[in-house]
Amino acid sequence: MKLRNDLRNIAIIAHVDHGKTTLVDQLLKQSGTFRDNEIVDERAMDNNDLERERGITILAKNTAVNYKDTRINIMDTPGHADFGGEVERILKMVDGVLLVVDAYEGCMPQTRFVLKKALEQKLTPVVVLNKIDRDAARPEEVVDEVLDLFIELGADESQLEFPVVYASAIMGTASEDPAKQDDDMTCLFETIVNAVPAPQDNSEEPFQFQVTMLDYNDYLGRIGVGRVFRGTIRTGDQAALIKADGSVKKFRVTKLFGFLGLKRLEIEEAKAGDLIAIAGIEDIMVGDTICPVDAQEPLEPVRIDEPTLQMTFLVNNSPFAGREGDYVTSRKLEERLKTQLETDVSLRVENTNSPDVWKVSGRGELHLSILIENMRREGYELQVSKPEVIIKEVDGVMCEPVERAQVDVPEEYTGAIMESLGERKGEMMDMVNKGDGQVRMDFIVPSRGLIGYTTEFMAQTKGYGILNHTFDGYRPVAEGQVGGRRQGVLVSMETGKSTPYGMLGVEERGILFLEPGTEIYEGMIVGEHNRDNDLTVNITKLKQQTNIRSATKESTVTMKRPKILTLEEALEYLNEDEYCEVTPQSIRLRKKILNKSMREREEKKKKLAAKA
Repeated sequence: MKLRNDLRNIAIIAHVDHGKTTLVDQLLKQSGTFRDNEIVDERAMDNNDLERERGITILAKNTAVNYKDTRINIMDTPGHADFGGEVERILKMVDGVLLVVDAYEGCMPQTRFVLKKALEQKLTPVVVLNKIDRDAARPEEVVDEVLDLFIELGADESQLEFPVVYASAIMGTASEDPAKQDDDMTCLFETIVNAVPAPQDNSEEPFQFQVTMLDYNDYLGRIGVGRVFRGTIRTGDQAALIKADGSVKKFRVTKLFGFLGLKRLEIEEAKAGDLIAIAGIEDIMVGDTICPVDAQEPLEPVRIDEPTLQMTFLVNNSPFAGREGDYVTSRKLEERLKTQLETDVSLRVENTNSPDVWKVSGRGELHLSILIENMRREGYELQVSKPEVIIKEVDGVMCEPVERAQVDVPEEYTGAIMESLGERKGEMMDMVNKGDGQVRMDFIVPSRGLIGYTTEFMAQTKGYGILNHTFDGYRPVAEGQVGGRRQGVLVSMETGKSTPYGMLGVEERGILFLEPGTEIYEGMIVGEHNRDNDLTVNITKLKQQTNIRSATKESTVTMKRPKILTLEEALEYLNEDEYCEVTPQSIRLRKKILNKSMREREEKKKKLAAKA
């Protein structure tokens, strides 16, 4: 079998924040891909605003470097399980993976998730222990943890013989010795070239290419990115696009692109093993196969994990609708959601009985909140309901998604965490005292029990705890109440502006969510009640002015700092009878029914119906 020894295709996989993107930066710099005088940002691969702000990779990206006589194609993948759809597709394009693990934190929930996907695809692993320069690094123990994880996930013998490279991505160094770092990353480059198999060279056979990612360009339209599995393709060739439903469309290849560094370079031909982009066809989709017109052989479709969480998206109908957004109509919202479907294969959008309402399903809260955040930044106004898990039938039993949660907390908080996750139907799987006053606990928890749990967790651990969780599978639905908000809310009875005087009057009733001078409307949620029932309040009250001077001078009153909710916190906070209104400048919580007497009437109806 002929091999293309001048080429290697690898994906970099890891848990969030273990240093994948920083490692790619160093590989790009040290391979001589950039000119000496070229200015390159840190985390160059994270090129959209949200990725830079949050320090996470959301979209998979590809780049390539030249090392000696070898072209190394590198795929940088997201670490969050919510973007698992991205990871799964990328792994189909490569022959090996760099598994990056933090030399102090060790294996985390998403390490398990991404490694499981790689082992299922029978890819060759190279383990990179990153952050070896940290004072608390424990390389020997972490290598043992990684080996245990490989065994637990059913790795075969060849995969268990993985090479280990000890690296510091931030310093740009790597070595095979945990005690001493070399001056650069030559050791890692050599390990990639020697350990990762070269792609098969079957470029004489009929052409076969599968679309794994989609890109868009104003001049070229949609661009399909993927791997050439066999054969050769040239610009100007006639080709056939085979869709998932078996239909075939003929087209001419107008442009081909290869990758080097952060640039997409126009090329004339590509052959087996190359990762390329093809332009020239409008309705190209992920999973489609491109092949010659006279040799139509589709590749196996790309299998994507199903969504686990759904929300209702609605046109904004609040009293403040249309004030801040450029796009507020149902037509514009529907167009935007359909556009998202073209590049996001893990998303589902369903129409409902109402033309202003859509059911949107995704892989988790982060997946959906990133979509909402992008929409508001683009000028859209919308409302969304509380996230709900998707229940499905497995072998005649109703099952719900469950997550593997890993908790790192100081010892004194273990009791409180065990109790709170126990109430949410969490089952403890493991508990390890790490010896430095820190305890690591593993739980299996229903996904609905973790919706809204982060805020409670941070309060219980006074901000010292770390919670990571990732989708684990489906289990029979847990009986009884699981999670949910315990407190009631403070609801405005008036429309107007919040005043310091009005806010001071209700401060002792709970925690306020807004600053003085904020515009509010009747039915808008302005804070959290101390008790478990909702309370209607008036925080627009002005102090009555009189011309009588007080005998005792008024003392200065200090207001408590309000709790301003982020988008994720607002989505987690919602109850079934509430919406989150999202506009380019504001995030507001509101009751579905704004009028107090109508809400009470509806509540009575529900109680009567429940009795009947």
